Amino acid sequence: MNVSDFDFDLPPELIAQEPPAIRGTSRLLVLDRRTGGITHRGMAQLPELLQPGDLLVVNNTKVFPARLLGHRMPSGGRVECLLIARTGDDRWEALLHPGQKLKPGARIRFDGAPTLLAEVLERRFYGRRLIRLSTEDGSDVDAAIDATGHVPLPPYIHRPDESSDRLRYQTVYARARGSVAAPTAGLHFSESLLAALEARGIERAEITLHVGYGTFKPVRVDQVEAHRVDAERYEVGEAAATAVNRALDEGRRVLAVGTTTTRTLEAVAAAHGGRLAAGVGETDLFIYPGFRFQVLSGLLTNFHLPCSSLLMLVCAFAGREHVLAAYRAAVSDRYRFYSYGDAMLSY
Repeated sequence: MNVSDFDFDLPPELIAQEPPAIRGTSRLLVLDRRTGGITHRGMAQLPELLQPGDLLVVNNTKVFPARLLGHRMPSGGRVECLLIARTGDDRWEALLHPGQKLKPGARIRFDGAPTLLAEVLERRFYGRRLIRLSTEDGSDVDAAIDATGHVPLPPYIHRPDESSDRLRYQTVYARARGSVAAPTAGLHFSESLLAALEARGIERAEITLHVGYGTFKPVRVDQVEAHRVDAERYEVGEAAATAVNRALDEGRRVLAVGTTTTRTLEAVAAAHGGRLAAGVGETDLFIYPGFRFQVLSGLLTNFHLPCSSLLMLVCAFAGREHVLAAYRAAVSDRYRFYSYGDAMLSY
């Protein structure tokens, strides 16, 4: 299967640079995956589009301010750091810029108070480094990151982060700290929309998958089957596993909010005979056309990048031709794309 089969033309001005003024007011394209039929609605109409008894599964991961700005010691050269994953109590895998000048032993002082310090321990692939973080005054490192770090906005948002991004680049149900990118389909939900869904009889369950930098990893191969996605850590609690299994047993629909939720549900089900089991683990599941879904009946997403693994997942669920036709319709109708953009519901 060719990666180029998942390409489409997207005018740059449709890439949303700001969230909507009011959360929950985005547009919603609805795709019937059986017929390819398309209707144009709004997120506020989601409760009436779903059925009482449907189970909506969301990812409750919480984004932390993983982008740090500082200077090399003692030269003073500017350094930008993106924390990717914690590998120990004080050790992190990170992307550093300019990476070529930051060899093992290099030291960095980050701006802010309390002051964060970093030492480069080793080089890794694709410009990554293993670093050790500490604070100058011995205070808690996580608290210092939260106080001085910047929201790691995606690379296609061409502006500096603002204080408002700390709230808007976060779901209203975020609880489990650990992501460097938001599960963006969940950004559309306001407290009032969640209340309306509950009043409609829509059940909700929460799982956790900590979104890593790999969510922005380009597909660098020509054949889809040769691509690999980075492993990400997940947790499924007893309540979520019970809710999903009960819905499946009763023939009720299970709808995932976002590709991260989808990957978690389907990875766990694949390992447990089509059932969900509580537990923690990592998944590098890559879903592309030909994948057999065992849990999902519906999928709510944002609009994804051309030729991306996320677009391939949506195509696996709703059909490549149907999805690309829906994307062309979204472009024609001037929908907003990517993280702060509009939404698409497939079922």
